[in-house]
Amino acid sequence: MIPIRDANPTTRTAWITLALIAANVVVFLLWQPTLGANSDTRTFFFFYCHALVPWEVTHQTSLAEGGAAATDAIEAELGPQLGPGVGAELQRALQRRCPDKDVNLSIPVSMFLHGGWLHIGGNMLFLWIFGNNVEDRLKRPLFIAFYFLGGLAASALQLAFGPNSAVPNVGASGAIAAILGAYLVLFPRARVYTIVFFFFITAIELPAVAVLGFWFVLQLFSGVGSIGADVNGGVAYWAHVGGFAFGAAVTWLFFRGRGDRPVQPELPPRPDFF
Repeated sequence: MIPIRDANPTTRTAWITLALIAANVVVFLLWQPTLGANSDTRTFFFFYCHALVPWEVTHQTSLAEGGAAATDAIEAELGPQLGPGVGAELQRALQRRCPDKDVNLSIPVSMFLHGGWLHIGGNMLFLWIFGNNVEDRLKRPLFIAFYFLGGLAASALQLAFGPNSAVPNVGASGAIAAILGAYLVLFPRARVYTIVFFFFITAIELPAVAVLGFWFVLQLFSGVGSIGADVNGGVAYWAHVGGFAFGAAVTWLFFRGRGDRPVQPELPPRPDFF
């Protein structure tokens, strides 16, 4: 299911949500090596130099300065794909490229980094659809704090399930998941215009509780399934679960009184695509 928009008007312009979207896009286009020659190789090292790497946070040192333990962690994770000796080779490269990485600063920095066009496009779509209403109800200063605390909670759960991972974690997904959890508590009956893929493609109106509940269950089952396979690689499902749980729990405890029933304007007739 891909949400397109919701029928849930706001009372003011969501300037913080717009600013967060703009910041993510600027970082993706102007700081990350997204464009130009050899962008894949440059992005690979860029993430290791700037993004959250769980092993670095749990050991409070960078892979470049982590010695034999860091080499072994890289080898265990990347060796099967890149071949033996990759641990020492990558460590030497990181010592040249980013010897003074701040591993704690990498946690908030990672919230503005993305792995590709689809990654940032999907995240920014979810942030705009659901973030503007949450900002409207929490008000701007509180919304900023809520967003970043949600991202920290998401990173904490991902670290708990993969503390020795040597793969960079990037994306605003955890912070945005906190927004989704808040939206579910505040506006469970709000209608969300959604494209559904099921043997055919159709666009239908669904309540937010159905759209966001399905999304959360999918992340939870994917996270549980990854435990038996490889908790260190791939999509950071536990960051999604942690962010969503944080957002829903904090909103339920402190802000649920702000979530009255939204106005429901009429949506245009439903198109079907075959």
